[in-house]
Amino acid sequence: MFSKILIANRGEIACRVIRTARRMGIKTVAVYSDADRDALHVEMADEAVRVGAPPAAESYLLIDRIVEACRQTGAEAVHPGYGFLSENARFPQALAAEGIVFIGPPVRAIEAMGDKIESKRAARAAGVSTVPGSEGVIESAEQAVTVAGEIGYPVMIKASAGGGGKGMRIAESVSEVKEGFERARSEARSSFGDDRVFIEKFIVDPRHIEIQVLGDQHGNIVYLGERECSVQRRNQKVVEEAPSPLLDRETRRRMGEQAVALARAVGYFSAGTVEFVAGQDKSFYFLEMNTRLQVEHPVTELVTGIDLVEQMIRIAAGENLPFGQEDIRLDGWAVESRVYAEDPERNFLPSIGRLTRYRPPEEGRDPDGRTVRIDTGVGEGGEISMYYDPMIAKLVTHGSDRIAAIDAMAQALDAFHIAGIRHNMPFLSALMAHPRWREGRLSTAFIKEEFPEGFVPRVPDEDERVRLAAVAACIDHLHNTRRQTITGRMAVEGYRFPGRRIVRFAGGDVSVTVSGQMPHFTVALHDRDETLLSVHSHWVPGHPVWTGTIEGEAIHIQVTSTSTGYELSHGGASAEAKVFTEREAALAALMPVKVPPDTTKMLLCPMPGLVVSIAVGEGQEVKAGETLAVVEAMKMENVLRAERDGVVAKVHAAEGRTLSVDDLILEFE
Repeated sequence: MFSKILIANRGEIACRVIRTARRMGIKTVAVYSDADRDALHVEMADEAVRVGAPPAAESYLLIDRIVEACRQTGAEAVHPGYGFLSENARFPQALAAEGIVFIGPPVRAIEAMGDKIESKRAARAAGVSTVPGSEGVIESAEQAVTVAGEIGYPVMIKASAGGGGKGMRIAESVSEVKEGFERARSEARSSFGDDRVFIEKFIVDPRHIEIQVLGDQHGNIVYLGERECSVQRRNQKVVEEAPSPLLDRETRRRMGEQAVALARAVGYFSAGTVEFVAGQDKSFYFLEMNTRLQVEHPVTELVTGIDLVEQMIRIAAGENLPFGQEDIRLDGWAVESRVYAEDPERNFLPSIGRLTRYRPPEEGRDPDGRTVRIDTGVGEGGEISMYYDPMIAKLVTHGSDRIAAIDAMAQALDAFHIAGIRHNMPFLSALMAHPRWREGRLSTAFIKEEFPEGFVPRVPDEDERVRLAAVAACIDHLHNTRRQTITGRMAVEGYRFPGRRIVRFAGGDVSVTVSGQMPHFTVALHDRDETLLSVHSHWVPGHPVWTGTIEGEAIHIQVTSTSTGYELSHGGASAEAKVFTEREAALAALMPVKVPPDTTKMLLCPMPGLVVSIAVGEGQEVKAGETLAVVEAMKMENVLRAERDGVVAKVHAAEGRTLSVDDLILEFE
């Protein structure tokens, strides 16, 4: 067994590998760019080596820098994580030349499977059914149009060396093929240093299901069940689960055996994933094989009890798999939510900045047998950089069945507090309550179909509003009780603190009276025939999450103080609760409402990023849907289009300029 390994990656996957290596008694070496000097993976590792400037192409993608870091530290092996160099065959070759072990598959398998074009050829040769598509690399936009016409629309344009949704575009017309070809090549070049793309038929209403395989260097290969990754946005996975609600035992067996046969055909060992596109009728077609650990591997670990990182390390050291296919059992259900630094209310555009607060839910197993796991590479005070993927953490839950795992996820999301940047947890919370998701009626178009206008925080229904009002009133009552104990207060004869409160929401008022003291409160609902609610909580002012029970039901509510009340969020619903005395409520109703400024004639930058191009000039007429500008953020190029017809009055931004959120790009007449 190795005594020291280097992790050629960053963020949560680097921290994930370090945790397992530490448990195995193996010392670890981290590498970092200037942007990651104070990152969590650097702090966790036994040693750390700087490898370059913030852009990945000048640090994490430099093979010679990684190899030199191994020389400096005496690392015997390298775990590549995912992304960056994990599927670059030149990397393990360079390591082997220095006598360093690559914790991953053999070079021949990476070359056969890591390249999406070559992997489809190998799959066909192995008898695996594949999606119709181009036979090789597409060299020009004109060729792309020709191939797309032969296959039939819609088509998917994909980077040959891609992954993580980078370099992928769906096209349904000639114009979309031309633009998608250029965007896919550009993203592939900047993300992977390889701008080759190919085209394949896009299966309508598909599901994305993948099989985890694991093989040793002695010819033993097993499959560890499947993961469903159909909940995607812009071809990037958002929520994954294991097993899939679509598959039955027989379909699982057939997919697993095909995956093993393909892996065996290329002499595969280590962890790998064979991805399939599946129809709603359980038909399936090979898409690609990822010759690395997947982002969503924790759900497989929770349902099988197998540490995939540990097995990768042991396989690289020459050990045999300690189990056979007959030993693999799937226990319960697991769900993973990817917590991203993005603004769901701005069409999920990236958000960067410092995590002024980062308070995750408690990890471990609860009395009901449900498990919460968090894989992250950040901590409070950490920074989300524009140079890398916007993932903050992976929140994973496990339960005895699918609904138990989903309910555990919903509670964990409500208890997870992040401040300083925008994030997608309100969307994830709303998703956990969505009927179609809970029923398992999924496809890769799920988000597009169910949230066609983007995400807007849900307005609490009547019962939720009552619960939120009870919590807001208890918080206000606690504050008032504490104020009355301040020493040296001026005594006012005859003054009695008003007991009744009006909790005002945008949708109406709730009249309440709170009695009791922490942790036991009783809330009287005057608008509901004086109904009494029992509220129990040890919450103290300053804590961002109110945790307690209402009528015995456990609940977590995000709390942010405002000038006259509290912003409360729970289960994807959000509302500002203003707490008044009856007199204050009457006066507040007379206050004027501030109207936001008119920005309908402006194009504002929706996220921090770099201006790649400005497609229009001053005085130019534009039509709705036309491209106005392209802004790159977190390795993705975002096309900004005209919402309506108009004439450009002034261009405020230029190519190459770095913009912040809401910076002015264009003005219209």
